[in-house]
Amino acid sequence: MTNSNSKTVFFVCFMAALAGLLFGIDIGVIAQAKDFIKQDLGVSDNVISWVVGSMMGGATAGALVSGKLTRQLGRKYSLVISATCFVLGALGCALAWNGTVLIIARIIVGISIGVASFTAPLYLSEVAPKSIRGTMITMYQLLITIGILTSFVVNTLIRNNTFTGAEGQIAANFLIPDISLSWRAMLGVTLIPSLIFLAGVFFLPKSPRWLISKGKTEEAKKILLKIRASEDEAASEAQEIINTVSSHTGRSGFAMFREKLNFRKTVYLGITLQLLQQLCGINIIMYFGPELIKAAGYTSEFAANVGTIAIGLTNVLATFIAIAYIDKWGRKPILIAGYSIMAVAMTGVAAFMHFNYSMAAIISVLVFIIAFAFSAGPVVWVLCSEIQPLEGRDFGITCSTGANWLSNMAIAATFLPLLSLLGAAATMLLYAVCSVLAIFLIIMYVPETKGVSLEHLEKNLMNGVKLRDLGK
Repeated sequence: MTNSNSKTVFFVCFMAALAGLLFGIDIGVIAQAKDFIKQDLGVSDNVISWVVGSMMGGATAGALVSGKLTRQLGRKYSLVISATCFVLGALGCALAWNGTVLIIARIIVGISIGVASFTAPLYLSEVAPKSIRGTMITMYQLLITIGILTSFVVNTLIRNNTFTGAEGQIAANFLIPDISLSWRAMLGVTLIPSLIFLAGVFFLPKSPRWLISKGKTEEAKKILLKIRASEDEAASEAQEIINTVSSHTGRSGFAMFREKLNFRKTVYLGITLQLLQQLCGINIIMYFGPELIKAAGYTSEFAANVGTIAIGLTNVLATFIAIAYIDKWGRKPILIAGYSIMAVAMTGVAAFMHFNYSMAAIISVLVFIIAFAFSAGPVVWVLCSEIQPLEGRDFGITCSTGANWLSNMAIAATFLPLLSLLGAAATMLLYAVCSVLAIFLIIMYVPETKGVSLEHLEKNLMNGVKLRDLGK
């Protein structure tokens, strides 16, 4: 690939992946802001629960409408809609004058996250060269982890410089003069990267695969010439896409789902992968990190903050493992290794919590984060964007992304009741069992897609090849 073309590919992929940074910041922000919001706005615990959960509800809605958006408007303009919602949501959160307005703003933020979590991996899978497709999609996950870490660090600084020292006591003469400005700064900080994202997406090319599916072949060829290593590679890929599109009937993804058993298999596989990603317990660590650290025996505010930042930093650094090796080792070996380590680590968390070995429990949590960050975190999104055939891709990824957000909501809602009913150790053990189940399902059904074109995967699928053999 020429230097000019490689720079173009990197810019395109980075700007699309920037949605992940906003996604990560918004995931990480609310845990440390919610007590400030409660005191400043004078709202009840019930309203705070709605503030926390409304973003996930909005994300589910955004994910479910994204299939129609990307099919009708294209991948690029769906990202424009997502970026616009990010800007509006960040402004709404920063300016909210009561709980209702804040909930509405958080729903708007959630919609933007849902659209981005659907569209960004899809767009990256269709634009990136097949030799680095996994790496480019993983960049999206890396920026999510950087966003989470950024929110943890910034929010900890704000909290530590707003609290007088004793938990629950808030001063008005520290770094930020009052709690109202503190939480508004936490929630409104995404406005800056949101504006950068909104400006940048207008410079992104449209997806060549979407253009060809809409009969705009010449425009697609011009774009491929800019983002491929040579004219021969661009022409060959264009012809492969044209051949695939020529066999399509123009039916909707849902119609294809009803008619084609082979397509139903990849839809079910995508849903299963996303459910397994959530059932391992990762977002419990992210959403309830401070509570888990305290449950492990570290009860001070300082320890919880340091532990939360350590979780975020570990998450970022371990994602670089996936970036370095996903297109070398392949998707399937990385997933199996990751879930194996997660099962052992979460079992360790359960055992060490039960026997009150606090430091060992925290170390096990960090090992779990490392395993997730190089495997299930990025690789599930990569696979879900690769395995669906072009004609039903929007529908298939709608189903898998929707499953991710619905299970995310369900697990977040059931964690504290499970903790109360079973205790911390038994709850962690339950998540470990889910990782063991994942290993068997991956071995039986997940294909290796490393270095394989999307069109070759689709051809094998439509010819009735077994799911685990689609990449052969």
